[in-house]
Amino acid sequence: MSTRAKFDKPFLFVSIILIVGGFFIFSSASLGLLAKETSNYSSIAFSQTVFGLFMGTIALVVASRLDYKLWKKVAFYLLLLAIALNIAVLFPQIGFEHAGARRWIAIGTVSFQTSEFLKLAFIIYFAAWCAGVKERIATFKWGFLPLIILLGICATLLLLQPDTDNLALIVVAGMAMFVAAGGRWRYIALVVLAGIIGISFLAFTRPYIMQRIVTFFNPKVDALGASFQIQQSLIAIGSGGLFGRGFGQSVQKFTYLPEPVGDSIFAVAAEEFGFAGAISLLALFVLFATRGLKIASETKQPFARLVVVGIVIMIVAQAFVNIGAMLGVIPLSGITLPFVSHGGTSLFFTLLEVGIILSISKSRES
Repeated sequence: MSTRAKFDKPFLFVSIILIVGGFFIFSSASLGLLAKETSNYSSIAFSQTVFGLFMGTIALVVASRLDYKLWKKVAFYLLLLAIALNIAVLFPQIGFEHAGARRWIAIGTVSFQTSEFLKLAFIIYFAAWCAGVKERIATFKWGFLPLIILLGICATLLLLQPDTDNLALIVVAGMAMFVAAGGRWRYIALVVLAGIIGISFLAFTRPYIMQRIVTFFNPKVDALGASFQIQQSLIAIGSGGLFGRGFGQSVQKFTYLPEPVGDSIFAVAAEEFGFAGAISLLALFVLFATRGLKIASETKQPFARLVVVGIVIMIVAQAFVNIGAMLGVIPLSGITLPFVSHGGTSLFFTLLEVGIILSISKSRES
C-alpha cells in the first residue's frame, strides 16, 4: 500500500457533519433532563462527551491509521472476548440492571454496553470467515450453517439481557454480508421466515413487544401508556413545521417525550429544525450509506469489503429504524439514533467503526 494513500474525503466529510451535528442535537435535547426531578444530567453528559465523543474520536483516529488487516488477525479473539463480556453482564455481581434489562457493566462512573462490542466483533469475525472460505460461502456447510451458528450464539446472549433491538441489527448486517460474499438468496428467505416466527413467539411471551405491535396498528390505544411516546413524538415533529422552532427551543423535550436524549431524539431535532432539518439529517445518512457502499464496491480484498458492508448496513439500518419508529411508519423500538442519541458506548463504537472504514478506504486499490 502506498504511503501516499489518503482517506475517502466525501465519506470523512459526511461522518464529521454527523458527529458534530449529532453532538449539537444531543446538547439541546439533554436540557430536557433538567426538568425532571430525578435527572442524571451530569452523568449522561459526562458519558456522552468524555467516553463517547472524546474517546471515540481518539479511537477513530487510531483505527483510521491502523492496517485493517490487523482486525482480521484478531477476529476470533475479539469474538471470544465479546461473548465472554455478554455472559459476564448477566451476573448481578458484574452487570447492572436498568428498566428491566441487564446490558451494562459499570466502569467507574461510566457504563459499558456489552452488546455494542458484540455487534462489531460479529461483523469482523464473519467477514474473516467469509473471506477464508471464499466460493464455498454459497454452500450450506461453509456458508449458511456458520452464519446460523453465529446468529444463534448472539441471539442466546442478547435475548437473555434482553436486547432484541441490537439482535435484529446483527441479523440484518449478517444477511447483507452473506449476500455480498456470494451467499444464496434462498438461505436468506429461511432467515427471514425464522425471524418472523421468532418475533411472533416473542410477542406472545414478552408483553412489551406485543404492546409495540398493538400501538403501531392503533396509535390511539392507551394514549397515556403504551402509545404515549409515539403520540408525543408525532406532536413534536408536527409542531416543527417547515423550519422548526429554533435550536434549543423544543417544548416536547421538557417532561413530554419519555426519552428526549434516547430513541426520541429525532423528534426533538425535527421540532427544533423542522421538515428541512429532518430531511437534511435523513440525507446525511443516505450519503453515509451510498459513499460507504461505494468504498466497499471499490475494495478488492474480500475481508475489507465485507467489513465495510456490515458496518454501513448496521449503522444505517439502526438510523432508519429509529427515524421510522418516531414517524410511526414502523413499530416502536428502543433503538437509538447513531451519532446523535445518548449512549457513550454506542457513540464510541460508531466512531471506531468509521475509523475502520476510513482505514480500508486508503487501500481500495491494493
